[in-house]
Amino acid sequence: MAKNPKRRPDSARRANRMIGQRTLLLLAVFGVAAFALLFSKLYDWQIVRHDELQDIAVRQQTLRTTVGASRGAIYDRNGRTLAISSTAENVCISPRQLKKDGVDANLVAESLAEILDVSEEKVRRDIDADTSYRVVKKRVEQEDADRVRAFLNENDIGNGIFFEPTAKRYYPFGSLAANVIGFTNEEGGAYGLEAVYNDELSGEGGMVVMAKDVNGTPMLYQYEQYFDAKDGCSLNTTLDTTVQYYLEKGLAELEARYGTGKGATGIVMDVRTAAILGMASLPNYDLNSPGTLYNDFLTRGMGEEEVAEKLSDLRFKQWRNKAINDTYQPGSTFKILTLSMGLEEGVIDLNSSFDCTGKVVVEKETINCSNRSGHGHQSLTVATGNSCNPAFINIGLRVGNEKFYNYMKAFGLTEKTGIDTTGEAQGFVNKEIEYSTLALACYAFGQNFNVTPVALIAAQAACINGGYLRTPYIVDQVVDAAGNVVYRHDTTPVRQVVSEETSETVRGILEYVVSEGAGKNGKVAGYRIGGKTGTADKVGGNVIVSFVCFAPADDPQVIMLLTLDEPSRDTGTYVSGGNMVAPVASSVMAELLPYLGIEPTYSAEELVGADATVPNLVGEKADEAAKKLKELGFGCRLIGDAETVTDQTPLGGAIVPNNAEILLYCGEEKSDAPCIVPNVIGDSASVANQKLTNAGLIMSISGATNRSSASVRAISQSEEPGKEVPAGTVVRVQLSDSSVTD
Repeated sequence: MAKNPKRRPDSARRANRMIGQRTLLLLAVFGVAAFALLFSKLYDWQIVRHDELQDIAVRQQTLRTTVGASRGAIYDRNGRTLAISSTAENVCISPRQLKKDGVDANLVAESLAEILDVSEEKVRRDIDADTSYRVVKKRVEQEDADRVRAFLNENDIGNGIFFEPTAKRYYPFGSLAANVIGFTNEEGGAYGLEAVYNDELSGEGGMVVMAKDVNGTPMLYQYEQYFDAKDGCSLNTTLDTTVQYYLEKGLAELEARYGTGKGATGIVMDVRTAAILGMASLPNYDLNSPGTLYNDFLTRGMGEEEVAEKLSDLRFKQWRNKAINDTYQPGSTFKILTLSMGLEEGVIDLNSSFDCTGKVVVEKETINCSNRSGHGHQSLTVATGNSCNPAFINIGLRVGNEKFYNYMKAFGLTEKTGIDTTGEAQGFVNKEIEYSTLALACYAFGQNFNVTPVALIAAQAACINGGYLRTPYIVDQVVDAAGNVVYRHDTTPVRQVVSEETSETVRGILEYVVSEGAGKNGKVAGYRIGGKTGTADKVGGNVIVSFVCFAPADDPQVIMLLTLDEPSRDTGTYVSGGNMVAPVASSVMAELLPYLGIEPTYSAEELVGADATVPNLVGEKADEAAKKLKELGFGCRLIGDAETVTDQTPLGGAIVPNNAEILLYCGEEKSDAPCIVPNVIGDSASVANQKLTNAGLIMSISGATNRSSASVRAISQSEEPGKEVPAGTVVRVQLSDSSVTD
């Protein structure tokens, strides 16, 4: 009989249950852990990295092509283009594709280097790179891009070399107004207006988005989306290219005649609105090649190694707009403001008088006058004409420290003007002006503090325009691509600093400065000019010479400030604003004023020798032609015996002084032999005229008009000595009175 099996003890059953429970627990734990891990990963993908992964998916599934916005143009006030963008192309290569196609690397490197004017080594480095994309040269001209295409066709090169459409910035006038306009780089506007208005000029780029398949092939057009580019706005500036040309020509003449390479500035501004018509700074540069040193202005005395070592600093120096970015001690041109303060406060008037012994002692310090022997007893007008330091120290002390400082703030000299360009510096006014008598004395004649040229001319304009300080500006309007004006400058005055009555008195006194005083070399025949000379000391014994002038003196429309830093002391010319800068200012204003439509009003004395147009007399009877010339004020010489005029010198339509001698040929053949221009520099007006007349030429003069004075001499001539020119050519001679001191 078989035995019954034994029952498992309770302990075994309990052990099995525990094992089952543990298994279930472990399964539950692992299940929860797996779910948590999965949940965490899904959370990371779908929540935390949603945007990133979505972008990756979109990039994998779509092709995107950027549509560039066209950068807005910059125009002068007459609509002439100062800056414009034009179509160009980037030349690119795919090194991997070139290797895959077995293209001759040497041929590509040599050919692209020659066509694109880049180094062969650079092209070889691009070809050797392990990549599918390399830019050989950016913004290639269309002509050069077409030459690359011709090379590709001739050598049956496929997709290894390709093109990207882009734009290139062009500056039609090259270096004209370079320091104002500025230029662009890879990021956009780098300097000047290009930088300040970069957002407005740039616009917004567009994009074409299309779906692609697994092989990267674009899918049907219905999957394509097009986002339009928004072209940039254009700038309508207050600059006038003709005014700018005359201004830059004058500065170049000033630097060539008296400069040492330290720099010069010039500003021409509308007195009534503070619109900048012209602004220039030396050194200058070509906007189409801003990295190239434009001339030897900055590199005088440097060797090639030193230039290469300092190239970066030299570039920054030529890009600076010294009229905005730099400050200087204004010297005697500041006396316009001191004069205005004194008149406005009532501490002086036209009946005021001053005694000058040649110096004045303030707080035990001796301050000299330009005339060390003294000007003696003088009226306010004469003292201003003499630029008398003791007289203006007296005026400053009468105004007092607190009021003088408050006027400097009111004239805007303790802060930036807010002009719409880059890097405007702020003038420096020492706090001691608020309590120091010596500081006040120095400030009164323009020393011991700093201003920018643009801040000074804005304050000077306020002294003569009725007393209104305005913000200088360069951009009048911002216009969108549709022609809508989205911004217009507001010419509302910042404040009125002095009264209309004070301003009128100041204008009259400053007209005397040019007609009879230290500014007489700034005269312009036919125009009432007001102005003030300046010669300011610098640390180290150097000076800055300057001249500010405006016209017409009775109703100012335009004001100009010229400065020259550290002029040469080896030119034989007395170093002062009146002797160096005023004559150049006279030449510039003589061209500016007629161009701006400001009509001359000649005095009886000025009328003799004023410019006039020569009539065409060929074919007329000799006696009648001679009579007509005499009635017009011209001289006349008949050459030949015929009754009829067969030729003349100068030809009809030429503009010459109205007292010039006109040669009428009556049957006799006119010689076509050229005339040799004589050297008249340093000669008196009469000697210069005789030399030019004997050479068969005609002299026209500008500058100091008191030709009979022994101190008046020719300082420049429009045609170089020794040059061959046609008979009857007008040679413009600049006269200067060397007796002027400042």
